[in-house]
Amino acid sequence: MNVIFLSPGFPAEMPLFVRGLAQVGAKVFGVGDQPAAALPADAREALSDYLQVRSFSDEAAVVEEVRRWLRGRSVDRVECMWERLMYLAARMRETFRLPGMSREQTAIFRDKETMKQAVEQAGLRVPRHGRARSKQEAWAALEHVGFPAIVKPIDGAGSKDTYRCNDRAEFEQALAMTQHVEELSVEEFIEGEELTYDTVCAGGRVLFESVAWYKPKPMILAQNPWISMQNIVLRDLSAELPRPGVELGHGVLRALGFDTGFTHMEWFRTASGEAVFGEIGGRPAGARLVHAMNYSCDIDLFRGWAEAACYGRLTQDTTKKYNTAMIFKRAQGEGRVREHRGLQPLLQRYGKFVASIELTPIGEPRRDWRKVVVGDGWIVVRHPDLAFTLEMSERFVNDLVVVAG
Repeated sequence: MNVIFLSPGFPAEMPLFVRGLAQVGAKVFGVGDQPAAALPADAREALSDYLQVRSFSDEAAVVEEVRRWLRGRSVDRVECMWERLMYLAARMRETFRLPGMSREQTAIFRDKETMKQAVEQAGLRVPRHGRARSKQEAWAALEHVGFPAIVKPIDGAGSKDTYRCNDRAEFEQALAMTQHVEELSVEEFIEGEELTYDTVCAGGRVLFESVAWYKPKPMILAQNPWISMQNIVLRDLSAELPRPGVELGHGVLRALGFDTGFTHMEWFRTASGEAVFGEIGGRPAGARLVHAMNYSCDIDLFRGWAEAACYGRLTQDTTKKYNTAMIFKRAQGEGRVREHRGLQPLLQRYGKFVASIELTPIGEPRRDWRKVVVGDGWIVVRHPDLAFTLEMSERFVNDLVVVAG
């Protein structure tokens, strides 16, 4: 199995997927814009060959560079786990006549309006929504959507350039702050808990599924630098909180005809228990959520995805053993980290339930949470009991302070 992997060195989790491919026996041909010497060790050691392209911005040029570089070597798959390069991956598949998402299918997973239309046509609940390429179109979409509304990029990721608007003044301000965005999605704000539905699929079959609970919502995190983010991977998917999202997720995957790979869907659970679709990507979750899913089952989904992509199976035992909470800390103060205040008492109390801890070391500069999702480090706690897992997570949120100064 020969696999082209786009951008094996960036973002941070990519080398782990490259390593997974090599572990299941694939020869991995990496294509990136970094020098080979700059690649993380995991990626360098797993690659069979590497091509540094001049730039990813010219798709046609990249495809031609890859064609010359292959020199007639056969390729079985093109894999890409970074949204920015998904159209390039699709173009490469079509050029070399390989299986996987086409450009047309990729558009459904990248264009939030096309995506919502396809889900809506399948009879599934989505927020009221509209596309806007100008201020006039944005105001017209708002007439359909109403307040409160959300303004965000059509092909965005995460909460960047995303704003909640409660009235006309806030909507006008949001339009001013997104003037650089070519196309906007204007949609109904859904009040409720925000969760994910994540899968590894092969041949249209769900081989692994997981639900994570965002505490608090990503938009709140984006606006409050002092808040620690919590991602809670839930053990029991038949429980009241996650069950509606699992059912919705199955319907969305059928509606979009997803075949093979990772998916990451975000959805809302209203106070009445209704599941409302948010958006979906044909890629893994970011912000170390794949790590959290691994800790929930004691498995390696980087390797599991590779096995599914190459051979259509996932042979690891994916039984969920734990609820897993991943907490991201943001340093208080400026300058260098000088203290992990409260850490030792927490470890004395909960240490045997702490699966991993990585904090910015004492003496190193604090990180900019606006540029680094994981902020100044992360802690993973886990336990079969959800209430106890949430208790531990809250304690690490409130009692651990990364102090900079």
